[in-house]
Amino acid sequence: MNVQVIGTKKCQETRKTERYFKERKIPYQFVDLTLRGLSKGELDKVKSAVGLESLMDKTGKEYAKRNLQYLVHNVEEQLLAYPALLKTPIVRNGAKATIGYCPAVWQEWQQKE
Repeated sequence: MNVQVIGTKKCQETRKTERYFKERKIPYQFVDLTLRGLSKGELDKVKSAVGLESLMDKTGKEYAKRNLQYLVHNVEEQLLAYPALLKTPIVRNGAKATIGYCPAVWQEWQQKE
């Protein structure tokens, strides 16, 4: 498995996800969104796996701060410009991806490897 966990250190769900992989001794790469956002290519791969609308955290502080609930906006442009708008954690394994804490899906990935 080639797992990539994308999130922030402050996010409780991201920490829980990291713990899941550590406890099972599954190697993973952590990408901190506060330091580096997703590239266009990475966003396209995640978008094709989970859908664009499900990537944006519409209940988060950043969404409210930018008043996006009142504005017509290009979702993809906003996600690339402001990585804090992404729901976390995003877990990638090749072309597959999940949003949030999804141990059942990750277990399926493990069994198929």
